[in-house]
Amino acid sequence: MSSHQNPEGSTRIVAGQTAKPQSSNPKRRRTLGIGIAAGLVALIAGGAAVASSLSGTTGNTSAQPAAAAAAPAAELRLGYFGNVTHAPALVGVKEGFIAKSLGETKLSTQVFNAGPAAIEALNAGAIDATYIGPNPAINSFVKSQGESVSIIAGAAAGGAQLVVKPGIGTAADLKGKTLSTPQLGGTQDVALRAWLAAQGYKTNTDGSGDVAINPTENAQTLKLFQDGKLDGAWLPEPWASRLVLQAGAKVLVDEKDLWDGSLTGKPGEFPTTILIVNKKFAAAHAETVKALLKGHAESVTWLNSAAADEKSTVINAALKEASGAELKPDVIERSLKNIVFTVDPLAGAYKKLLQDGVDAGTTKQADISGIFDLTALNSVTAETGGSKVSAAGLGKD
Repeated sequence: MSSHQNPEGSTRIVAGQTAKPQSSNPKRRRTLGIGIAAGLVALIAGGAAVASSLSGTTGNTSAQPAAAAAAPAAELRLGYFGNVTHAPALVGVKEGFIAKSLGETKLSTQVFNAGPAAIEALNAGAIDATYIGPNPAINSFVKSQGESVSIIAGAAAGGAQLVVKPGIGTAADLKGKTLSTPQLGGTQDVALRAWLAAQGYKTNTDGSGDVAINPTENAQTLKLFQDGKLDGAWLPEPWASRLVLQAGAKVLVDEKDLWDGSLTGKPGEFPTTILIVNKKFAAAHAETVKALLKGHAESVTWLNSAAADEKSTVINAALKEASGAELKPDVIERSLKNIVFTVDPLAGAYKKLLQDGVDAGTTKQADISGIFDLTALNSVTAETGGSKVSAAGLGKD
């Protein structure tokens, strides 16, 4: 499988690809001193702690000494996408908020195109945490019977639209048309299938049905739409804005209009990007997870307080490093207007998101109690005078 190196040493991964992560912010690895007088038993235990700390793996931690489990990780491998909806990650990496909070823990990054590919990497142990859409996280939790991941924070709400050719005026015009999403089982893929079902259309995961859905990498979607080979796409920002401003698409559905606030108390807001962690990594390195959340929260605060020009400049520079291209000013301006950056994962929406995945045929009905662990987040927000974030009965808060 192929990978692409970016200027800062991050690795860009598109759907279905994997690669060994590269350091985006090298720092010296933490070492553990072992006293000579401790004797052979202490030496062996200390050696096990060092091996655990330096490995950075997410393997079984049950046999590790308690001291090793409490220690910071030698390395945190973090995934995110080159999308404006992942701005907390883009800014957190670019401005050094996350690396600074991690201290002596080295930060390595991988850039993905869509959620299922990031989940595959997380479950395979190639990364330890990732920014992602909610539906792939739900699907992983369900498939693993609650053993794989924990949602530890929100990152962005809103910023997804169904954009179509100008000649398409209503849902009735979509019969027989071909639409795209970033990846099968991803958050926008599930949202499109659920919305089409509500309009009376049948879709199948193999692309057949009343409306054909062809999951496609975002940059290819733009080109296919420009070439007249796609009738529309349900996309996150900045891709929805790029199709509108650069390819003449029109908005048929703004997803914010589908969320009335009855589930979350926040009308128009729905979870687009969240932060999740491998459960075994979190159990072994709780201090590192809290440090990641401190950097994440600082990034969200910066996004909500920075001047518009500064925000656009930093995000654009980070996008260039992550995906190889900057956005035009009108694209980034339109994108940012559609997004709310928040550490709240909007947990009240998740039972509906699960049901949407079931209806779409991309996940199975299950109990998702325990999918959230917001204890570290709420500890961080309490330290800065923020409000407590609720898990809505679906985990710890």
